[in-house]
Amino acid sequence: MAGMSGRAQLMWDEAVTGYDFGPEHPMDPVRLDLTRRLVGALGLDRELDVVGAKPAGESTLRLVHRQDYVEAVRAASAEPAAADQSYGLGTIDDPAFAGMHEVSALIAGLSVGAAEAVWRGDVLHAVNFAGGLHHAMPGGASGFCVYNDASLAIARLLELGAERVAYVDVDVHHGDGVQAAFWEDPRVLTISLHEHPRTLFPQTGWPEETGGDGAEGSAVNVALPAGTGDAGWLRAFHSVVPELIADFRPDVLVTQHGADTHFEDPLAHLAVSLDAQRAVQVACHELAHEHAGGKWVALGGGGYAVVDVVPRSWTHLVGIAAGVPVAPETVIPEGWRQEVFARTRQLGPVRMTDGRWPVAWAEWEAGYDPADRLDQAVLATRRAVYPLRGLLA
Repeated sequence: MAGMSGRAQLMWDEAVTGYDFGPEHPMDPVRLDLTRRLVGALGLDRELDVVGAKPAGESTLRLVHRQDYVEAVRAASAEPAAADQSYGLGTIDDPAFAGMHEVSALIAGLSVGAAEAVWRGDVLHAVNFAGGLHHAMPGGASGFCVYNDASLAIARLLELGAERVAYVDVDVHHGDGVQAAFWEDPRVLTISLHEHPRTLFPQTGWPEETGGDGAEGSAVNVALPAGTGDAGWLRAFHSVVPELIADFRPDVLVTQHGADTHFEDPLAHLAVSLDAQRAVQVACHELAHEHAGGKWVALGGGGYAVVDVVPRSWTHLVGIAAGVPVAPETVIPEGWRQEVFARTRQLGPVRMTDGRWPVAWAEWEAGYDPADRLDQAVLATRRAVYPLRGLLA
């Protein structure tokens, strides 16, 4: 596109670390700060443009969220003790805190800014690892998420003229808020790979959830058995995502990279390594180039192993987007590890790998095992969605 810089953008504002539910909450904002510092320690700053954005304003928030909900967030932000729990605010998952509206709107603004930059052609790729807050609903907070920046970025792309936007969510939790926002909109294909709703919040994301009236087949859910590891996770991804993206031909690819699929994550039950997460990030980058003209907006998401996993996973994502992928065997600078210990009293990881690179997995075409629970999950999704899209399951 005309004016394309060729560089990627990293959306960042230090104020995002104010998205802080308190010292006992698993979503510790130190994960954002440590990721940003690791990106810098590995020299990735030199390979991309680090830019900020304005907080999402009223009209932007209203693209997805109801007016009464935005007003409730503003009120809770000003007086946290009086938060209206009927909107999911002031709860155990989403405690109210001073400035909550402002920092939530900032994170949303960064994701919207990423989408605008990619759509304008300023850059091909833009990353906001502070984003990916995919559980927030049009009328309520949920699952550590206040404003749904992923949905807002997609809605802004549609407003700017995108005819088809594909959203791929590999967080361990179902991307329920994004699915809900575009349930009846065939212009948006939402694909979520997540731990089975029988064993994990938010108890949605069954393969039979395939889209609303007029948008049948636009919602895709792969519900993975608890305990799924690298080979199964990658097999599931490659057995569903590439074929659907190729068929849909999106104008832009938006992806959510929650790091909570990892075997060290304390809130879920998958057994995925950092190396498999990196492999999916690489695959998403390739899909953007193969089917969306290279236009890629990449977001963060969940991830509660805030020292060992999240900073490394999202730094890999930034490197891939910047065109300078970090080799898995890369030794992490000692200065960053010292910073980790000073901040958390934990020992930081030594290398950018869990020692499983390259990760092996079997393609769907290699054969289907009817007794394998992973294969059963993949087949359930293909049988539910593929006929609706005119594809062979």
